[in-house]
Amino acid sequence: MAPTKRKTKHRGNAAGMVESRGRTGRPPTAAERNGTAAKEKAKAREQQKMNRLDRPPTWRGAITRAMLAAILMLLIGIVVLKNSNEAIALFPIVLLFYVPISYYTDAWMYKRRQRQKANAKARAKADAKAKVDAQ
Repeated sequence: MAPTKRKTKHRGNAAGMVESRGRTGRPPTAAERNGTAAKEKAKAREQQKMNRLDRPPTWRGAITRAMLAAILMLLIGIVVLKNSNEAIALFPIVLLFYVPISYYTDAWMYKRRQRQKANAKARAKADAKAKVDAQ
């Protein structure tokens, strides 16, 4: 019988260890080698977070958040109460309470953040003025 042709390379040495060949993909860019790419990504993520926090609250966002919370309460109610009719009856009540609570909580946090930003700007402006006056 003729020997069959080997279809794959044998991997590993006699001890069974597979040795990696090192990096075989594309070479890293200069930014990746210096580590500035990671810093830029972190800075972009921080900027996106700031943009998200600076948006005023909306009723649509509050309704979405309340719907998710009410569904979670429905599922927990079905498991805990063992009577799905009671849990389903509580769903619209929970939803009606969660929507305004969610909106007004968001509004309070938004106003608080805007106040903090305004105070920080005023403080920075006062410090700059004091620095100029000191010279």
